[in-house]
Amino acid sequence: MAELTGKHVLAITVGAFAVIIGVNLLLAFKAVSTFPGLEVENSYVASQGFNERKAAQEALGWTLDPVYRNGRLSLGFLDRTGLAVEVQELSVLVGRPTEETDDVWPTFTLVGGVYTADVALNRGKWIIKVTAKSADGVLFERRSEVFVQG
Repeated sequence: MAELTGKHVLAITVGAFAVIIGVNLLLAFKAVSTFPGLEVENSYVASQGFNERKAAQEALGWTLDPVYRNGRLSLGFLDRTGLAVEVQELSVLVGRPTEETDDVWPTFTLVGGVYTADVALNRGKWIIKVTAKSADGVLFERRSEVFVQG
C-alpha cells in the first residue's frame, strides 16, 4: 500500500469540494431554470385593488369544486343556493406547483352544469388556477390543488 502524502490529502480534499460545489451548482441551476418565481409582475400594483376584487368575488357567493378522474378535469361552480352557475368567460391553468414545464391551458365545455376538459395528468400534486367572469363582469379567481394517484 502506498504512503499517504500531503499531495494525496490535497487531491482528496480538492476532489471532495469539487463534487460538493458541482452538485450545488447543478441543483441551483435546475431550481432557477424550472420555476418562474413570479405570480405577478408588480406586487404593489396588483395589491391596489385587492380588497375591492375580494369583496366583489365574495358577494357572488360562488364555490368551486374541481374533480379529476380518469383523465377528465371537472369544475363545478355553485351559487349560494347550491345551483350550478354558468360563467361568461373561463380561463384555467393546470400545472405543477414548482415548475412550469407541464403547464397546460385546457379548453372546457359545459356539460350538465359542470365544465369538463380532457387533461392527461401524471401522478402527483397539481395546481389549478381558475379565472372566471360572472354575467355582470365580476372576476372569480380560485387556486386549488389536485392530487393524482398512481
